Amino acid sequence: MLSLSASQKALKEKEKSPWSSLSIDEKVELYRIKFNESFAEMNRSTNEWKTIVGTAMFFIGFTALVLMWEKRYVYGPIPHTFEEDWIAMQTKRMLDMKVSPIQGFSAKWDYDRNEWKK
Repeated sequence: MLSLSASQKALKEKEKSPWSSLSIDEKVELYRIKFNESFAEMNRSTNEWKTIVGTAMFFIGFTALVLMWEKRYVYGPIPHTFEEDWIAMQTKRMLDMKVSPIQGFSAKWDYDRNEWKK
């Protein structure tokens, strides 16, 4: 059991008498001897969520900075095969070669009208 002060020991002795003789403050003090917190105090919200959200935002921001640094200093320029002209020439070459004529790329091209099938 807890080590009680002299006033708490006296209150514990007074507890043995009828509780109607106890004041509200004494009843609260007896409750506090037995339990540290009331039910409402025990269930109150903490501010821990702020720490969690702040930490998550810090790491998201740090990751964004790392990605921007990588894009600038690590990755090279975009290959020429991503340019519109190159893609158009590659598409024409694939159509001329009739790549995948059954179900694939060339199957969707109308060779008579030179346009994509609808």
